Amino acid sequence: MKTITTSAHLEPDTTTRVTVFDSTPDGECFVSLRIGGELIDIALPQPGTAGALRALARAAEEAASALDQITETASAGAA
Repeated sequence: MKTITTSAHLEPDTTTRVTVFDSTPDGECFVSLRIGGELIDIALPQPGTAGALRALARAAEEAASALDQITETASAGAA
């Protein structure tokens, strides 16, 4: 991955959209993953980059589990 640093706040109703672009005479096909309309756009231009997206999905699942744990701990403390 090339280096980028960014920040975004995801809300429960944040939309996502996957678009597959067919190859053209000028370039290869690619997949675009858009999160939150036009806030975050991830383009996967080369075949073989699916592993990078799967790694990102695993990290996102781990982060979601940590957030669930924080919520459960906070709820238990408030009771």
